[in-house]
Amino acid sequence: MNDLRREFDQAAEDVKQLARRPDNDTLLRLYALYKQATEGDIHADQPGFFDFVGTAKHEAWNQLRGLGAEEAMRRYVALVRQLLA
Repeated sequence: MNDLRREFDQAAEDVKQLARRPDNDTLLRLYALYKQATEGDIHADQPGFFDFVGTAKHEAWNQLRGLGAEEAMRRYVALVRQLLA
């Protein structure tokens, strides 16, 4: 897991250096995978109806419920690599 954690941490830094900002769907996937990898299943209440960004983030993260941290890290690293390619 230490190698995976290093790759994950590096990917988290690399994503900040992207030449172009990813589309909103990709940003939500990155957010959800990162949160699932670092915090596990979502534990917060759903944001209010008019908090559109918060609701989108909540739903994206909630869709990953049950996904293990290691798998979330692998998916995050793979997505960042794809964006960097």
